[in-house]
Amino acid sequence: MNLLLDLLPAVNYTLIQGNLEQEINELVFDSRKASAESVFFAIIGNTNNGHDYIQSVYENGCRVFVVQESTSLPTDATIIKVANTLESLGLMACAFYDYPSQDLKLVGITGTNGKTTTTTLLHKLFTELGYKCGLISTVVNKIGTTEIQSTHTTPDPINLNALLSKMVAEGCEYCFMEVSSHAVHQHRITGLEFVGAGFTNITHDHLDYHKTFAEYIRVKKVFFDGLGKEAFALVNSDDKNGMVMLQNTAAKKVTYALKTPADFKGKVIENELTGLIMTINNTEVYSRLVGDFNAYNLLVVFGVSQLLGMDEMEVLRIISNLESVEGRFQSIRSNTGITAIVDYAHTPDALENVLKTINGIRKGTQKVITLVGCGGDRDKTKRPKMAQIACDLSTQVILTSDNPRTENPQTILEEMEAGLNEEQQTKAITIQDRKQAIKTAISLANAGDILLIAGKGHEKYQEIMGIKHDFDDLKITEELFNQLKK
Repeated sequence: MNLLLDLLPAVNYTLIQGNLEQEINELVFDSRKASAESVFFAIIGNTNNGHDYIQSVYENGCRVFVVQESTSLPTDATIIKVANTLESLGLMACAFYDYPSQDLKLVGITGTNGKTTTTTLLHKLFTELGYKCGLISTVVNKIGTTEIQSTHTTPDPINLNALLSKMVAEGCEYCFMEVSSHAVHQHRITGLEFVGAGFTNITHDHLDYHKTFAEYIRVKKVFFDGLGKEAFALVNSDDKNGMVMLQNTAAKKVTYALKTPADFKGKVIENELTGLIMTINNTEVYSRLVGDFNAYNLLVVFGVSQLLGMDEMEVLRIISNLESVEGRFQSIRSNTGITAIVDYAHTPDALENVLKTINGIRKGTQKVITLVGCGGDRDKTKRPKMAQIACDLSTQVILTSDNPRTENPQTILEEMEAGLNEEQQTKAITIQDRKQAIKTAISLANAGDILLIAGKGHEKYQEIMGIKHDFDDLKITEELFNQLKK
C-alpha cells in the first residue's frame, strides 16, 4: 500500500479538496477499472476525454481524482489538479512502484527503424555475457528468458513500471527498451532513469500522429534532452538528425557510423544472403545478419556494450553468432530454389533499405518480386511512396492488403497505385487478398529468384475491421513452398 502523499513529490499539483493521508491500492486511467482504492487519472486523449467519465467513476466508488480541468464532486472526494494528467501519471507510476528504473541499468533505443532488432540483439548479447536482462519491445517483453506478451512498442506508464518492478524483483541487472515517439509524447517514460539512449535513424513515419516531420524530430529529441549527465547518448552520425539529438543533452555524447568519422566506426566488406562481413573499430567480424541496415544495428549493439563496460573481444565473438530477429530479414528457401524474405519493413526508408540490400546481393538474372501493402488508420502520405519504391527497386510488384484495420482495403491500394507513373504501373499488379498475393508471387518466381514479403514481419495476425484474424506471412509462405514440386 502507498500513501497518496508519497506519490506526489515530483508532481506540481494543487489540492482542490480532500485528504492526501490515505492509502492507495492502484492507479487507473480506464474509467471501467476504477474502484474504491484507486486513483483515477482523467486523461485527455485524441478521441476521449477522461473528465467526461469522472461522475460515473465517482458513482462506482472511486474517491481520488487527478484532473487538469475544473471538476466538481462531493466533499468526500479528493481532487488533485495538475497541468498535465499524462505527465503526472508517469511520475506517480514511478513512485507507486518505488522507482524501479533506478535499480536497473535501463537503456532506451529510439528511431524510426531498427529499434526492435537492436534491443533484441542487446538482450541476447548481455544474456550470453552472463547477465539476467529485461527486454521491452514491439515483438515481445522478456524477464530473463521468460516471455510476456507485448501489446505496444512501449507500454503505458502503469504497466511499464510494473514490468520494470518485476524485473528488479527477479534479479535483472539490465533492461533494453524500445522508446517510441508516441511513448515520449504521451509521457509513458516520464520519470524513468536511463543509463543511456541509442538513436538509430529518423525517416518518414507516424505523420498521422505528429502531423509534421519537424514535430516528429522534436519529440524524439525530447528523450535525449531528458537524459542525465551520468548517462550516454549514442547516435548515428550518418543520419543528419543524429547530431540534432545531441543538441542540449546533458549526457555523454557518442557517435557511430559506416560513412563518416565516429567513435564507433564500421565498414561493410561483403554482403550475402547468408550474412555479412564487416569491420568494427578495425576488427573484422562475420555476422549472420544481412544488409547495411543491420551493420548499423550491430554498431549500436557494440557501442552500447562498450559504454556499459563490456569486454570488446568477447562482445565481438558473441555478435558473430547472433541470429536474425523474428520477422526482420528472415529468409526461407523452397525446394525449387526460390528464396523468400519476410521483413517488417513498413516505412518508405525501411522498404528501400531492404530492397537495396537484396539488389546488392542478387546475381545475374535473378528477379526480385516484392509483395507490399500499407496499414489502415495510419499515415496515408507514405502509401504512394511505398508503391513507388517497390516498383523502382523490384522486377515485379504485388500490391496487397496489410492490416487495413477500419479502412476499406481497396481504398488503401488505390492510394498506393496513385503514386505510380506509367512505367511503374507496368511492374505492378494488385491482389487484395494477402494469401492469394503470396501464392501469386511464388507462382511468378523461378529458381534463384528472391521474393520479399514486406510489412508485417513478426505479426501473427491480420486486422480487418477491428477483428484480428490468424495470419503469419512466414508460416503461410512455408506452407505454399511445401506444395511446390521439384
